[in-house]
Amino acid sequence: MKIGTDAVLLGAWCTVDNNLNTILDVGSGTGVISLMIAQRSDAMTIDAVEVDENAYEQTVENFENSDWGDRLYCYHATFQEFANEIYEEEETYDLIVTNPPFYNDDFETENDARNKARFTSSLSFEELVSRVAKILSKNGIFSTIIPFKEEKRFIDLANENHLFLSRVCRVQGNETSEIKRSLLEFSFQKKERKETHLVIEIGRHQYTADYISLVKDFYLKM
Repeated sequence: MKIGTDAVLLGAWCTVDNNLNTILDVGSGTGVISLMIAQRSDAMTIDAVEVDENAYEQTVENFENSDWGDRLYCYHATFQEFANEIYEEEETYDLIVTNPPFYNDDFETENDARNKARFTSSLSFEELVSRVAKILSKNGIFSTIIPFKEEKRFIDLANENHLFLSRVCRVQGNETSEIKRSLLEFSFQKKERKETHLVIEIGRHQYTADYISLVKDFYLKM
């Protein structure tokens, strides 16, 4: 599986501090977000959950070949199943991060693996947010990246589950393109909202200083 810009943005942008002991990556794909968080933090428990078998196997292989394999573990399950089990065991996570599926059924392909990775039929926003709210610790953080056009609906869903927006970064490919993505961070506490804006490129493969500053620690050539 290719490593997408969305995953790299989220892995670099999400809040990571010394108070985070348990972290969960929902829909790990290649495992890149978990690996980036392991590089950025000292958290002893970084779990991932992935429903697609090939992606799960790729995540496990990447975890085992990394410098942080002793802190990384991937579960092969749907998030719904996983969250229900964690809730029943009365466990929680201090940070839950996800680059979720977001295309709707109208655009589904005949590739089942791609559908599971990228379409809301496998994990709707409603199911995602409601289960995150059940297994996020009282002072925990929920970070995600979604299409900008879905921002208001997603924030409303979060509010219904007592999760409130504390940080947002809206992302453009270049200065003349439309805003394409929203990086969002929620908690159970109502805080003053921090809003920022990020432009990725000046020209083709010519990156802005802000983008380079955000992701340079994760690229061999940047």
